[in-house]
This record gives sequence, structure tokens and C-alpha cells, in this order.
Amino acid sequence: MRPSVLDPLFGSAANLEGVGPKTAKLIDRLLQEGTQPARVIDLLFHLPHSAIDWRNRPKIAAAPLDHVVTIEAKVIDHRPPGPRSKAPYRVLVEDETGDVLLVFFLANPAWIKKSLPQGATRWISGKIELFDGYRQIVHPDHVLDAEGFAKMAWVEPIYPTTEGLTQKMLGKAIGGALGKIPSLPEWHDEPTLTVLSAPAFAEALRQAHRPDTPESVRPEAPARRRLAYDELFASQLALALMRSRIKRAPGRMSAGDGRISQKIIAGLPFALTASQETALKEIDADLAAPTRMLRLLQGDVGSGKTLVATLAMARVVEAGRQAALMAPTEILARQHFQTLIQFGAGSGLRIALLTGRDKGVAREKVLAGLAEGTIDIVTGTHALFQDDVVFRDLGLAVVDEQHRFGVHQRLALGEKSQAADILVMTATPIPRSLVLTYFGDMDVSNLREKPAGRQPVETRVLPLGRLDELILRLKKAVGEGAQAFWVCPLVAESELIDVAAVEDRFIQLQAVFGAKVGLIHGKMKNREKDEAMTAFAAGLTQVLVATTVIEVGVDIPQASIMVIEHAERFGLAQLHQLRGRVGRGGSHAFCLLLYKAPLGENAKARIAIMRETEDGFRIAEEDLRLRGEGEVLGTRQSGLPGFRLADPTAHAALLTLAREEARKIVRKNPRLDGERGRALRLLLNVFERGEAVKYLGAG
Repeated sequence: MRPSVLDPLFGSAANLEGVGPKTAKLIDRLLQEGTQPARVIDLLFHLPHSAIDWRNRPKIAAAPLDHVVTIEAKVIDHRPPGPRSKAPYRVLVEDETGDVLLVFFLANPAWIKKSLPQGATRWISGKIELFDGYRQIVHPDHVLDAEGFAKMAWVEPIYPTTEGLTQKMLGKAIGGALGKIPSLPEWHDEPTLTVLSAPAFAEALRQAHRPDTPESVRPEAPARRRLAYDELFASQLALALMRSRIKRAPGRMSAGDGRISQKIIAGLPFALTASQETALKEIDADLAAPTRMLRLLQGDVGSGKTLVATLAMARVVEAGRQAALMAPTEILARQHFQTLIQFGAGSGLRIALLTGRDKGVAREKVLAGLAEGTIDIVTGTHALFQDDVVFRDLGLAVVDEQHRFGVHQRLALGEKSQAADILVMTATPIPRSLVLTYFGDMDVSNLREKPAGRQPVETRVLPLGRLDELILRLKKAVGEGAQAFWVCPLVAESELIDVAAVEDRFIQLQAVFGAKVGLIHGKMKNREKDEAMTAFAAGLTQVLVATTVIEVGVDIPQASIMVIEHAERFGLAQLHQLRGRVGRGGSHAFCLLLYKAPLGENAKARIAIMRETEDGFRIAEEDLRLRGEGEVLGTRQSGLPGFRLADPTAHAALLTLAREEARKIVRKNPRLDGERGRALRLLLNVFERGEAVKYLGAG
């Protein structure tokens, strides 16, 4: 149970004073995770990325280009567009040194005339750019009269936002959230506070959202350092508690006799790779040991992780116990189920599927089979965590794409048996330095080769301007029986982001390919997604227009073409994952990266690396070099543990300190007893690592 003192932080953002229904919906769009509406804590942890320095008020002639400045200027002339023109509305303003055009697209003329009356003096904030030799500010951030200017804070925080949610609306909501911060005890000791040289947690939040200087929003500012350290420390403490508990808990030997695993190997149409053989020997040794296994199995796209996991689970079943394989999405869980059935055919394994969709008699039958031991292996989603899922004797929990689950979820699955071994898998190879930092207490097995039969994928690059040409070439390939994925980055059209929506592309391709086109995205119902995947797998559709829901684990061997639209918007790791969906059968495979020109330097480098190599381990290192540790760890695209307040690049030293302090605490006070222990439990709950607290008394 979360302590009641924290209730104000986890209340709905919609209940804050001044947040109406319209603003609440926009805040949800910006901040909500899954189906959970935005909360007060989400607003508090949504930090500004920059600040407007209202003290920076140069004369127009001296104003630096491409920087946000505030100018004091007189309104000289209004230049509205013609009656049917799509041109912007322009207003000329000047001071004694020069002039600037204010440019408004899709303008509201009444607002402009009211805000900028001719002959009046106004304070205007925005970025000055040069266009056709003239200075201009497109959509100024602020247009203020003397009274409005007098009320402005000298430094104004600027937040990431979403379409329709203004800085003013968001700032007002955050102001309300700041008023909800409860009085909390200090959870750090004096030596740590001395090293940090930073304010207390609540004060740090206030300073981060109410900066005194533009420098106050930078990662190295004292308040930002404090908040970053708290987040990193909470993460490291939760991991340290989990690992300590697994090490404290006695394991059970699960030495198999080979009667099932050898049947599976004998039925394979290919031989195991050297990496797979090595990984299996390492896992076998762990399973046969009296201590619990905590092993990370990382492999490149198509390196055969699922087969290794299947053989590991078979070993446990040979020893008379059960195994579970947990996947982050229902599509992936069903894919794993089919793969396990295929690998296990003729081996005698009894395999079941359990997802959140299963209800009634079907669900009860699976639950009874797990409790009675008539089911050997179950694969599923987070539904495996639920209290009514009881195993007769769970020996091995396999967690696929482990970074998509929180520490507390991994803990919860391990709790289904006091002595279950844990194998976590990732298809996104993690750079060596990050493995040491984030998974240093895990044993690691790497799969580097690709199994026989995997075809190299020819990667080509095309500008979006040649889209029609590509569609014609695709039509020819489809006519010859080929199947293709077409990946778009967004589900819904945005007026501010020039990206083709997946529904729009589906409609366009449907006009060319008719019923041969399918559609799948995250907002569809699970049944609709399954039907789309089934139709594509059966060849009933030949082009599947999709978002990144098909990024991991989807295995359609006959698919040989991958089109990735707006490839410049994807991270390297994600591009590599998407490319890995093709080349799984015997036919020659292609990956076509469509980009919108002009490309930035990083985008050029990413695309060049994609053309140079298919080695996921090299791609992981290049991704780290190009984007920095913070992005590789912190973005949803890359699929690794995310941070909202910390940037592991800027805060690398803090990460090391947090790791060392967490380990020291777990050694000295493993159950978090006493006054400081209670404060640390609050810290874990603030950063939603509270599940770790539940297991402090176990083992």
C-alpha cells in the first residue's frame, strides 16, 4: 500500500484548480501512460526544457538570430493577406535601430488587431530569423502591453507540450501541482547531501519549475541534479533490493535429464549456433545450482533467443517443475505460444496461453491446469501477475523484452515461486558500458550469430518524393506473390508534425492494392489486431500497414519487404528491430528507408550505419555514440529503462554514486528499518518502485 501522505501526488491532474475538462484531456494526451490519466506527479515530473530570459531585451539591430529574445517595439503597419490568399498575416514593428515582421499563419485577424493596435508599443518575445533578407518572428511566444509585461516573471520556463495545450495552460496546471507537494522527510544521509549540494526534494521541484535564471533549467543546475539523483537512486535501490532478495532466497536445483530437450533439438531443421550452445550450457549450469538464477540473454534480431528459452524451459519441465514465458504485448505472447507449440511438437510438452482477454471457462481451465500441474509451460502477458494465477511448482520465469516491464512486475512474477529462476531476454542489444551499469549484477549470455536460413536484408534509401515510384515497384512485387510491411510513425494526423498518419496511408494503398492491404496499430482492439496478423500470416493480405506494434517478435517468414516511412524519425535500434521482421524465410529481402529531405547530420549517420551493417551489437554501440547514453536509455523508441528527471549522460557521476549508495544501504539495512528506512520507502513509492517494498521481509 502506498503511504497516505503521498495521496496528493497521485491524485488526478484533472482535479487541480483551474484545470477544466478541455485542458485535462490535453494534459492526458501529453502525459498519460497507457489508459491511466495524468496525475499530479506526472505534471511535477514534466520539467521545462528551456527558458525565456525576459532580461535579454536587445535592440532589434543587435538581436542575435535564432535565439529567443524580447524586444520593445512600436507597431507600424498591418499587412493582412488577400481575401482568398493562404499567405500569412504580417505585422511590421520597429524600434530606433531597425524593424521586424511578425508572421501569423492561419491567423485570427481580430486577435491580432486587438493585441497589436497600430501605433502602440508592445513587448514581443520570440525567435528572430532571417527570411528573404528580412528579420521576422513567426508566431511570437508573447505579445504584451506594459501592464502584462510588468506581471511577467523575469525567467519563464518553456515545457514540451502538445497541440492545443499552450504554455500558459500547462504552466497554470503545474502551478496547481506545486501546491500539492506534501511535507516529506529527507531520505538521503548527510554525506550524500554534501556531495549533491542541492536543495531538499520539494524545494528542488519548485526551483525546477520556477527558475531564477535560464541556467536553472540545465541538467547541471542544483535543483535538477537533486531530482535526477533521487530518480536514479530510487531505480538503483529497487534493483539492489530485488537482486539482494533473489540472492538471499535459496534456489532449487532443476537438473533435467534431456528427454524433452533432445526431442526438440532432433526435430529442428537446422543445427544450433555456437552462441546458442554456449548460452544453453551457461543456463543449464545455473538451473542445476542450488542458488537462484538471474541471467540476461541478449541477442541480435533473429538470433534464436526463443529457441534457447524453450530448451531452458524444457530442462525445468524434465526436472518435474513448470515454466512461464511473459511477453509485453498480447501479439507477442500469441506469437511465442505458436512458436512454442511448433518447437515442442512431438516432445510431450503441455503448453497453454493466458492473456487479459481470456475469460470464463477457458481461463478457469488454464488456471486449474497450472495449479494442478497438468500444464508444463504457460506463455502470456501481464495477466500472469494476477493473484488468481497459482502454479503447482514454478521453476523458471522467462521475461521477454524485460525493459518494457517495471522492476516490480519482474519481482511479482518471481513471487509465483519462492525459488523460481529468472531469465530475462532482450532483442535490443545493450551497449557494453550500459550492461555493466544497469545489469552488472546479472550474468549475461550473448547470441551473436544468426541461425542458418536467415537471409541478409538489402537496405535501400529513398526520398519521400519518390513515393509513387516505390508504390509501383511494390505493386509489381505483390503481383509476383511478395508480402510487405509498411511502417508509419504515427496513428493520427497532427497539424504540427508533418508525418503521414497510418490510416491515411492505408486508405491510399487500399486504392492501389484493394483487399490485399491490412492495417494494424495500437489503438485497435486486440481481436482486430489478431485478425490483421492472422490474415497477413495466411497470405490473405500481402501489404500490412502498421505502426511500431510489429517492431519486436513478429515472425512472418514469407514477408520479404519492409518499408519504413520517415526513417529519419526513428532511432537506430528501432530501425534495426523493424528491419529484422523480414529476411526470415528463404527469399531475398529488402528494407526501404523513406526519408524527408533535408536530413540532419545524425539522421544521415543513422541511415548510413543501417546500410553498412546488420550487426545489432555494433548498431547498439553506434546508437550510443550518436545519441548519447541519456537517449539510448531514456526514450521510448530505444526500448530501455526510461527516466523522466535524469539524463544518464549529464548525470553519469550521479548514476555511479546512486548505485554505490543503494548497494551500501542494502548491505547495512536490507529491510529498510528505522527512521531512514521509512523515508527510503517513501522515496521508492514517489518514483513508483513501491512494489520492491512489499518484498523487504521475504527471503
